Amino acid sequence: MPLSLADMNTVYVVKRVTGNDQIRKHLATLGFVEGAEVQVVQSIDGNLIVEVKNVRVAIDESLARRVMV
Repeated sequence: MPLSLADMNTVYVVKRVTGNDQIRKHLATLGFVEGAEVQVVQSIDGNLIVEVKNVRVAIDESLARRVMV
């Protein structure tokens, strides 16, 4: 399922990242790589604050739909 549909405060593992090369590279830079553990900390109108690799990052809904957990 996409990260945008994930429950808050539940740890998930990234299964794959979709999108073009530029989007996948950007998400990899933020820590969204296969096998990484992620946790949704807060959701505001579809935009997420996510903890990945012990760092909190904010991503919009379109990017969250690209991360499959």
